[in-house]
Amino acid sequence: MNLIENTRIALKALQANKLRAVLTMLGIMIGVAAVITLRSIGDGVTRYVADQFIGLGTNLVFIVPTDDPNRRESSLTLRDVAVLADSALVPGVSGVAPVLFRRAEVQYGGTVYPTSLRASTPDYGPVRGYVVSRGRFINDSDYNASSRVVVIGQDVVRNAFPADVDPIGVEVKINDVPFRVVGILEEQGGGTFGSEDDLIIVPLSTASERLFNNRSARTGRSLVDFILVQAVSSEVIEDVVIDAAAALRQSHNISFRDEDDFLILTQQDFLSSFGQVTQVLTLFLGAIASISLLVGGIGIMNIMLVSVTERTREIGLRKAVGARYRDVLGQFLTEAVVLAILGGLFGILLGWLGAAAIHLAVPDLDTTVTLDSILLAVGFSAGVGLFFGIYPASRAAALHPIEALRFE
Repeated sequence: MNLIENTRIALKALQANKLRAVLTMLGIMIGVAAVITLRSIGDGVTRYVADQFIGLGTNLVFIVPTDDPNRRESSLTLRDVAVLADSALVPGVSGVAPVLFRRAEVQYGGTVYPTSLRASTPDYGPVRGYVVSRGRFINDSDYNASSRVVVIGQDVVRNAFPADVDPIGVEVKINDVPFRVVGILEEQGGGTFGSEDDLIIVPLSTASERLFNNRSARTGRSLVDFILVQAVSSEVIEDVVIDAAAALRQSHNISFRDEDDFLILTQQDFLSSFGQVTQVLTLFLGAIASISLLVGGIGIMNIMLVSVTERTREIGLRKAVGARYRDVLGQFLTEAVVLAILGGLFGILLGWLGAAAIHLAVPDLDTTVTLDSILLAVGFSAGVGLFFGIYPASRAAALHPIEALRFE
């Protein structure tokens, strides 16, 4: 008996018991839908993170202090910024921006709005690729004079000011210190360091004098939380990393035997780390969802055993007229596989709808269902049907024709 005939008989048998077939396929449907939806979410998160880093540019280097329980303050200072900006020590650098990262409160009138404060130099805007929609960014005059000026994001505009107030030129208080708004950034959305719209930017010199004490208790130098280095192109990133490490080791008087007190990371390092995390998470969630496939497979085995019992006389009759062991085995295996594949196909549709619903709920997350996910789902469904259909099919094929014909 060929495959086409087996498939025809299988579909006819399923049609004769529609409700039972649907209930049997339900476990496979839910399992496949869960696997596809969760995998699309995992892939979407990976793409989202990659897009955020690509949005920063492909030529950024991040320098952060290493974790050291014996050190209570940052190992990076403004002196390091000058060292890294020296083209004789670190060639291939187009910009260097130190950053202090703090929480602050912006007050205008009776409204107090907590937000993220970033204190830096005028190079921070070009290095990060910020675009000012109105007004201007902080400049050298602001930095050198420690001017109390601030550039604000769109979320701060919406939440700290009334709709009829133009923030440009307005005086606000940041942690009770008066500042003048000189610029508003363009809408940017989410980013690597949180929302790129929920922030304010002030000169680092002003923040050091007016807002925060970032002086080292040991040396008296101005400390920074991290340093952004922009290479002239992505091709010289590795050279910049090597030269920057050598320059900082020399500046920090680190001997060749000692470990660095700083860590240099590229965007590729961040992408690799996030990729590993999301991959493990996706596999873990997929494994949990696969439990439904196991339950669905057990349901297929159960219903096929019932089908063998119901059709014992039919099996005996076919064997009596010449059907061989492999013919009966193939027939029942085909029924189990068809049942599983149909469940898998409906599960793909359900999973696609689930992924689309997630995308509607979180528009920034691209939950596109990929072809490899569909092929994996169909293949896994067929495998489940084959595995759990072997025992019922073998039992049917092993029936003795005379005993089967006597069965009531």
